[in-house]
Amino acid sequence: MDIADLRTFLVIARHANLRAAADELHQTPSALSKAVKRLETSLATPVFDRIGKAIRLNAAGERLRERALALTALADQTAAEFRGVSLRSHCRLLAPAVLQWGFGAALAARLSARDPRASLAFVTLFEDAALAALARGEGDLALVTDVALGAALPAGLASVRLSEIRMQLAAGAGHPLSGRGEVPTADVLQHDFACPQRSMFCGLERGSRADGWRDDRLPRRIRFWLDDLQLLLALVRSGQALAYVPDFALAQDPGLVRLMVPDCPYDCVEQVHLVWRPATASGWLAALVAGLADGVS
Repeated sequence: MDIADLRTFLVIARHANLRAAADELHQTPSALSKAVKRLETSLATPVFDRIGKAIRLNAAGERLRERALALTALADQTAAEFRGVSLRSHCRLLAPAVLQWGFGAALAARLSARDPRASLAFVTLFEDAALAALARGEGDLALVTDVALGAALPAGLASVRLSEIRMQLAAGAGHPLSGRGEVPTADVLQHDFACPQRSMFCGLERGSRADGWRDDRLPRRIRFWLDDLQLLLALVRSGQALAYVPDFALAQDPGLVRLMVPDCPYDCVEQVHLVWRPATASGWLAALVAGLADGVS
């Protein structure tokens, strides 16, 4: 079993298509097919199921992917160690755009503090897709909420609690309710709202429930439906609408004002977790995760 064939196997497994993998590796599909054949011969078992022209990992292939990720990572670390050089830290962070906005800069600062040469690639994926891509070895870290974690993580993944997001009611500085101090819920519900159609975290279409506001108990007058977070904030800044937004949006945007609604009995809080693959993580990544267990700021 050859490390080069394992690397080829991982690319093919990611694409589930010989032609697409060949294009990435600048080889012919025939060459890749031979690499897979060598691998299967050495293991005495097939790792892909062939369905017409399509291929997909079978159960043995899924197990091999876990081992291949660990073996190729170990090979890279070993080569660097014996050559007396340090691998340049490169991290691929998979997360919804809203979580990148809230925590991406702090994570980048922590990574740079460990290695000033380090690079960080931000890959925008909704939570379920981020976890699936991380499980396939297509990223190093993922940011998700506790809802996405569900009852159990995919095999090989681990998580640490990073922080929390508290949703807050926001208005523009020129809005009629701005500057009034505490505002009764009844007054809030007399004004127009902007609301995403899909959850900012999982991407599912949830209508008025997408931002966490309890419209089943406190129905709002939603005038603007949209999925662009920056447009939503622009509508709030201009005074055209109120919105229920993450606390960090208010902290980072001087054009937004938090409305205090003391008689509202509902609160929306999302726990944020950092997910990683311990078995294939480099030493610097394991140290970074350990340092992040107490949160980011």
